[in-house]
Amino acid sequence: MTDSSASVSDKRRAFRTLHERGCFVLPNPWDLGSARYLATLGFSALATTSSGFAWSHGRPDNGVTLDSVLDHLREMVRATDLPINADFEGGFAHAPADVARNVRLACETGVAGLSIEDATGEADRPLYTLAEAVARMRAARAAIDACGGEVMLVGRAECFLVGRPDLAETVARLRAYADAGADCLYSPGIKTPEEIAAVVAAVSPKPVNLLVGWASPLTVSDIAALGVRRISVGGAMARTAWGGFMNAARGLAEKGSFDGFAQAASGQTLNELFRVPSPAG
Repeated sequence: MTDSSASVSDKRRAFRTLHERGCFVLPNPWDLGSARYLATLGFSALATTSSGFAWSHGRPDNGVTLDSVLDHLREMVRATDLPINADFEGGFAHAPADVARNVRLACETGVAGLSIEDATGEADRPLYTLAEAVARMRAARAAIDACGGEVMLVGRAECFLVGRPDLAETVARLRAYADAGADCLYSPGIKTPEEIAAVVAAVSPKPVNLLVGWASPLTVSDIAALGVRRISVGGAMARTAWGGFMNAARGLAEKGSFDGFAQAASGQTLNELFRVPSPAG
């Protein structure tokens, strides 16, 4: 496996095209190996996960630095020919001008898309006011345009994740972010067909990203029928991997049992997956 041979512009054009019709799954690897494996399965694009990346470094979600995330984005872009959408949290800044500066840095890593959240990370004020959030989104839009405009901007309304599951507020925020220049809209935490359909209708014709990070009764086909353009899974794959690791480790520590290794991938399979061809081919 070698570094990506596709150009940044090629990836960005391909990513935009994916949003024009139909529905695609955008799985979330958390490191180089998981990205390379997912690229072998026929997915059209990949997205980073802030939580999965943070856990791989022994940190909580939203507990890593801007510099470490930028390094991670560069590594993920080089890992595969697939477009990479960046989970860019809240832009690693509060003030719009600082968000713009950081978005420019993210664009320079080669990502094909990036998201900006409206969550503050503060318990007593979990969301930016709508005016603040719109100003931050406009700043992100301007930064992307200054970099050529190829990177897709995803506007995220975090209402359902911060304890404010108000669909009317969510829709109002998403519409405002669309007007502020977001190319794709995203409200993590909505789950029911009614909620999903309402969000899709509210921002149409702009595409909607749906998070499915749990064992949902809905299938990809069901979600596509609701008009969703793309489906991401957030930290779910990283949590699944951690679940297997933790169960095996606890079995060994608490019971002296090796049963947790029953579902382990073979070393031969992994070595073949990650084998780097020799310079001679």
